[in-house]
Amino acid sequence: MATDQDDTGMDANSDTERAPIDAARPESVISTTGTDHVTLIGSNEEDTISFYRDVLGMSLVLRQPNLDDPSSTHLFFDTGDGRIITFFVGDYSSDESPQRPGVGAVHHLAFSLDPESFVEAKESLREAGYRFSEFDRGAFHSLYTRDHNGLTIELATDKYEIPDDRRGEVLAAAHHNRVERGAEYVDDEDLEAALEGLDMPVERYELPDAATGSAVDG
Repeated sequence: MATDQDDTGMDANSDTERAPIDAARPESVISTTGTDHVTLIGSNEEDTISFYRDVLGMSLVLRQPNLDDPSSTHLFFDTGDGRIITFFVGDYSSDESPQRPGVGAVHHLAFSLDPESFVEAKESLREAGYRFSEFDRGAFHSLYTRDHNGLTIELATDKYEIPDDRRGEVLAAAHHNRVERGAEYVDDEDLEAALEGLDMPVERYELPDAATGSAVDG
């Protein structure tokens, strides 16, 4: 029987000879406590605020000169849970053409949506004139759109109720369930088995049907 292989040529359903999947904290030189902020190079202040505040609903919480380059401005946005995304902006024109990131670049940014407001968010994007794609990603459900500089933005929502502080445990358990059944990617049955195995309630949110599988691309 043929086996699924990832882009490294290794069996995608095997953990042998690969870094183990484990939600336990590793032994390492440093132990981070979370994401403080991510900083991107933006175009200009007006367009950046228009998209991230007025479209995505992030509060603009700080504006000051870029301390490494006072000729540009540093904008800070609260993404909704106190975690911050910041932009260095100048006086540059925005370019909505799709980006083609290479090694070391940012492929996309993913922000969380409340499952209860997922359909409303989709309609709001449509009404605001933004094109988007919608996919069931197996472990979560997502919308994909682009910002004013062509950066892919993912708006992801949980398919099941999962506490933030146990997300890593659930995903790691779902991974092992996927490998055990020889599946290509994590799906509902892996998540449900993970939640049950961790003695957590299995509560699925009502979300729209959407394309799923490895053949769809965000």
